[in-house]
Amino acid sequence: MTLINIICNQNQYSKDTADLLKQKLTKNGFNISTNYCDNAFLNIVVGGDGAFLRAVHSSNYSKIPFIGINTGHLGFFQELSPEQIDSFIEQLKSKNYTLEKVFLLNSQIKTPKRTFSIYGVNEITIKSNSSRTVHLQISINNTFLERFSGDGVIISTPLGSTAYNYSSGGSIIYPSLGTLQLTPLAPINSKIYRSLTSGIVVPNSHKIELIPEYRDEDSLMISIDGLQHQYSNISSIVTSMSRKTITILKIESKDFWTNIRDKFL
Repeated sequence: MTLINIICNQNQYSKDTADLLKQKLTKNGFNISTNYCDNAFLNIVVGGDGAFLRAVHSSNYSKIPFIGINTGHLGFFQELSPEQIDSFIEQLKSKNYTLEKVFLLNSQIKTPKRTFSIYGVNEITIKSNSSRTVHLQISINNTFLERFSGDGVIISTPLGSTAYNYSSGGSIIYPSLGTLQLTPLAPINSKIYRSLTSGIVVPNSHKIELIPEYRDEDSLMISIDGLQHQYSNISSIVTSMSRKTITILKIESKDFWTNIRDKFL
């Protein structure tokens, strides 16, 4: 219970903060792994929200709890500021913290030859890779909903509702609510094309299936938590809430709405 992984981005401020953190943790009896270690009891991510999400993905959704120190801009995921390192270490030593499980999004990318499974914390985004309109047949729980035409769609978790989803006009969802949110990107609504122009919130027990039209099979760009993936001959994309989780270590019991106010207003 003394070994800690410190994961840092390449920003100089982040590197300096990580060096200071290592010194203070070592002085207080903790051991720092020189490489990522699966036997550590804590992952500390120094950087912004992007660094936090990359750390989760590069660790293959480790079961080791994560906590972030914000050296970026918004820092919605990051629990701490660099000025709180001393108090954080004291709370860590006294085990004055809580552990919160976060369920991940899962998307099954189906092609004629195989199925790819990808996971995300925030969202999956389906768009064209060439700035053209995409056409998608959308079904929810095996019931056909619409033929979507537009720039693309976002499917987000409650945790991810404050990220790209919110920037695209989606709603902020309270984290404990068991939902998925489907948000259109620049939907076309005319006599020729009929697409819903607002987001849809569905229970997390439901599956959202997207079937691209034949002309879009090779032109789709799939992004999960900002990480891009490209597949050939996509026949369908089925997204649901996974049973896979990550764990976040929380020091402060800051109210969700206080966090929303402080970060966005």
